[in-house]
Amino acid sequence: MSAMPAKTILTALFLISLGVLVVLGLRALPRQVAPAVKHDILVANSALPSGTLLRTKDVRWQPLTGTAEPDQILRSPDAGGAANLELDQQTRAEVYGAALRAGVTVGDPIRRGAIVKPGDRDFLRIVLSPLARAIAIPVATGGASTGLLYPGDRVDVILTQTFKNDPPLTRRSVSETVVESLRVLAVDAPDTKPSSGTANFGRTVTLEVTPEQAEKINVAAELGKLSLTLRSVSGTDGAAVASTSGPVRGTGVKPTWAGDVSPALGDAMPPNKVIVAEQPPVEVIHGTKAVAVKPQ
Repeated sequence: MSAMPAKTILTALFLISLGVLVVLGLRALPRQVAPAVKHDILVANSALPSGTLLRTKDVRWQPLTGTAEPDQILRSPDAGGAANLELDQQTRAEVYGAALRAGVTVGDPIRRGAIVKPGDRDFLRIVLSPLARAIAIPVATGGASTGLLYPGDRVDVILTQTFKNDPPLTRRSVSETVVESLRVLAVDAPDTKPSSGTANFGRTVTLEVTPEQAEKINVAAELGKLSLTLRSVSGTDGAAVASTSGPVRGTGVKPTWAGDVSPALGDAMPPNKVIVAEQPPVEVIHGTKAVAVKPQ
């Protein structure tokens, strides 16, 4: 009976010793070092001067070398996959439409402290060109396709008028370009609150203009409806198109009348009536009698 407890004790001691050896052996094994996480950093794709409104073509991702700084814009390691394209776009969209406080060269990091966004206090002061002005134009979303516009785009301002006092149908409405090639500085979010019971909410587009162009746009707003058309940022020679004040009839742009758009309006007009003036009768005097003779 005394042999059984002794054997049990020896077995337990053996198992404990074996467990200790296993633990010590595992600790002695070399540990696997987790691979370092690689980040991408947002940098300038080309040399950009101060006041540049950042767009997609102006920035790119570049592998980070060294330690990231707090104000640098990093891409999550998972954002490079196709499944996370939306997350990647959200990260880059942090700078779209923002203006650079100072110029950068190719490959320079785009820092959060070096950009200013629309709505910030000093945005217009930084983004405006020398001697330029900023004017905000409320535009109906249904008529101007402002959803296609982004800061940095170039637009033309078009005035559309409708005349009253019974003009001919072919001359009742007219549209003409008021100002050409204005730079878009900011596009506000659409108004989501109903106004005056209407369902056509508007957006406010801020444009860079000269003092003369600002006056023309203000007058045009009193005359009729304003709309914006998006244009290329380059001319036929690849150079940036310079802003001009309108109307620009010297370049071949002329007003478009209702009759130019719809020739059917000319057919809808009533035919011209030929009005023959009735001539007064002629008096023929024979002696002391006067006889009225109606001309044939």
